[in-house]
Amino acid sequence: MKLLHKIILLNSIVLLTAVSQKAFALASFSMFQERQQVDTTKRDTTKNKVVSTSGLQDGIENKSDSSFTDKKTGILYLFGNARVVYQTFELDADYIQYDTKNNIIFARGRKDEKGRYVGRPIFKMEQEGSSIADSLFYNTKTGKGTVFNTYSEQDGSYFSGGQSKKQPDDEVHIKGVTYSTCNLPHPHFGIFITKGIVTKNQIITGPAYLKIEDIPFPLGVPFAFFPKPNKKTSGVLLPNVGEDASRGFFLKDGGYYFAFNDYVDAKITGTVYTRGSYDGNVSSNYMKRYRYNGNVNFSYASTRTGLEGTPEYEPSKNFHINWSHSQNANAHPGTTFSASVNAGTASYNLATAANASYDIRTISQNTMASSISYGKVMGIFNLTAALQHSQEIQAKTLSLTLPQVNLNMSTINPFDSKTRVGDQLWYQKLTLGYSMTATNTVSGKESEIFKKGGFSRFQNGIGHQIPISLPFNVAKYFNFNVNAQYNEQWHFQTINQTMIKGIKRADSLVYDTIPGFKRSGEYNIGIGMSTKIYNTAQFKHLGNLQAIRHVMTPSVNLSYKPDFATESRGYYKKLRYQDGTPLTDPLYPGQDKLYSIFAGTLLSGPSQGKQASLGFALDNTVEAKIRSDKDTTGTGFRKLAILQGLNISGSYNFLAPAYKLSTLPFSGRSQFTDKLGINFNGELDPYQVGDTTINGIKTKQIIDKYTFANFKLPRLTSIGFSFSYSLNPEALKAKNAKMDKVNSQTNTAGLTAEQKEQLEAVSRDPNAFVDFKIPWNFAFDYSFQYRTTRAGTDPTVTNALTFNGDFNATPKWKLQFRSGYDLKAKTLALTSIDIYRDLHCWDMSIHWVPLGVYRSFYLTLKVKSSILQDLKLSKQQSYSPRYN
Repeated sequence: MKLLHKIILLNSIVLLTAVSQKAFALASFSMFQERQQVDTTKRDTTKNKVVSTSGLQDGIENKSDSSFTDKKTGILYLFGNARVVYQTFELDADYIQYDTKNNIIFARGRKDEKGRYVGRPIFKMEQEGSSIADSLFYNTKTGKGTVFNTYSEQDGSYFSGGQSKKQPDDEVHIKGVTYSTCNLPHPHFGIFITKGIVTKNQIITGPAYLKIEDIPFPLGVPFAFFPKPNKKTSGVLLPNVGEDASRGFFLKDGGYYFAFNDYVDAKITGTVYTRGSYDGNVSSNYMKRYRYNGNVNFSYASTRTGLEGTPEYEPSKNFHINWSHSQNANAHPGTTFSASVNAGTASYNLATAANASYDIRTISQNTMASSISYGKVMGIFNLTAALQHSQEIQAKTLSLTLPQVNLNMSTINPFDSKTRVGDQLWYQKLTLGYSMTATNTVSGKESEIFKKGGFSRFQNGIGHQIPISLPFNVAKYFNFNVNAQYNEQWHFQTINQTMIKGIKRADSLVYDTIPGFKRSGEYNIGIGMSTKIYNTAQFKHLGNLQAIRHVMTPSVNLSYKPDFATESRGYYKKLRYQDGTPLTDPLYPGQDKLYSIFAGTLLSGPSQGKQASLGFALDNTVEAKIRSDKDTTGTGFRKLAILQGLNISGSYNFLAPAYKLSTLPFSGRSQFTDKLGINFNGELDPYQVGDTTINGIKTKQIIDKYTFANFKLPRLTSIGFSFSYSLNPEALKAKNAKMDKVNSQTNTAGLTAEQKEQLEAVSRDPNAFVDFKIPWNFAFDYSFQYRTTRAGTDPTVTNALTFNGDFNATPKWKLQFRSGYDLKAKTLALTSIDIYRDLHCWDMSIHWVPLGVYRSFYLTLKVKSSILQDLKLSKQQSYSPRYN
């Protein structure tokens, strides 16, 4: 089977390369464009320029450093920087002779004092590119020509060596020519064409075979005959042969390509495995220049991984769909449409090994998301509509939003005058806004949603917000803002709750969903103030430290909201047992426990209780001014941000019956050095904790007493921090540059499907793109998070370290690695090692996953150029998904 694999592979390489449009897209053999063409317009023409007059055919121009004419033979000799132009034929060489009697032009180079062959002929015909040769003959009357040892280039393809003859009917006969994507005059590899005929519409060749380092491979084709269109054409796609560890040998991606027109194409492919698995793919690319472009792919797979007669042998049915659509910003000003769809069954990537790509990152991803959005600007209003999808693979949960509509109005100044001259008056600064959000969504297990009646569980609602604001300044440094906001919500479901008394077990709550329309509304008013306080300390004798500046930004906000939980409004009801007995609220002794009829619905409705709150926040920034060691004049300084955005906030509700003070969250970041920064966050709880018994179970709960009463600081209920460090910051700059380059690829209509997949892979993970210019790099990320309930129970800790790096053993060898360590579980994360070797026109790569369920090994030796992307050899030991 392995021998058959190699035979089919090498024959496929020759045939697919031969029929490639880019490889043989020529009307004559001399039309290839030379990458470094000599600019003949810059040559000195003052030495000797002879324009065709007596003795020369009309229309022939020539020039050279020196020349003479043999009147007996009628031969014109041109020496040094010689140039001849005849109609559309242009020729430059160190030596040219023109036989005026027989109308034959001959050109060649010469050997310099070191024995090197220089001044080779460079010729061009019509609109074709330039070519280089050792020597050539050309008949100006018949149009015939013979070229020896040609070297030419077109679209990354190179032809070299051999001999070619141009016939009067524009046919080109070739012999002993090597086709390659290696740009060396003597290429490392190529397809050797013994002989062939090239016409405008077709190519006929004799025996052709692959040779590497001038060593011919014994496998090839005896002859080939195929069309040579100037546009995309439909055709059969030959499958690849390989082996999967769990599904057996396979024929992969065989099918048919449809070239409908210049704007739309499609491809239907399939893969079959010897152990009963199969899958199919339908993909299409579309593009309308200056308007839009996109691609869509649908995959279906039936996978068997077990032995016959075992439960695993039952086929697993999975599907996956990708759709990407983007619109040119200038196509429809004021209107946008985009799509990014990545959806399918949760087990698709695991069962199919990411569609047989064996991409470990795709296989191990845990989320998928999609969005299809439309937007339109209508004066001061902006309308957007979106269909959204999110999916958690391991939990097999799904969330669908079909659709979400947003209508936003630009903030206006209703009392401002269009004819106003000068600054705004105080009342002209008043602003008014409006926004509306309408949502229809459902979430749950995949198996439940797609069952009959699953879509009846959609939750929907419409929310309206009207904010009003009036900013003004007092004493120049104090910024005030008077504000009010009205929220209106339209509900299409409400909730009825009943508590079921438990016997020898905890009580349980029963929810009943009641369909029907119900509106709710609430409003609040407030006034806020903020300012900045600057403190600077200067230092003269603390080394390079010159100064420290501390900027504090305090802000306070006083707001009021009435109680919308009164039974007269109908938004809240008393929670009762099944026998009608009301429950007492444990947080508010002496009061019946209430519940919102909108709790658990899409829109939560108004909040409970009166609020007269004083909100407060303090933001801090600390910077150091340090003398720069890099400045040799001694006058240069740099800023170092010691603390950035150290913020703590909270609120105090004067009208709350208990627990008036909120928790105190804080966050910030610090940049210790240019290379090391840390982010941190946490939460403080100002209340004491006491023991209690609920349903016979002893536990803890917060009590309405401050920790300050016992001369203690607030309790820390949450703390977390994370930081990253790179020992070579240039690597981060290079990664960002690669990401910018990927993002600039807005038009992919000229790429093959494989090239688009490669581009998307680089976009998903720029670190996977090998950069040989960076000699070494090591980076790591660390994150820690500790969290408890407000009562200090049920603590959880996450503690993880990830790291990656690479280094160049030589200018041509590069090693990359990535891994991590879960300090809580004491296990290594997904670990991979990649080795790359730059072989000039070839690439060798080794991808190794040494540990875990995805343990695998891949070795690939391939041509760099995308034109010969099928010319590769692979060796792999893939992981077995049936054991995962």
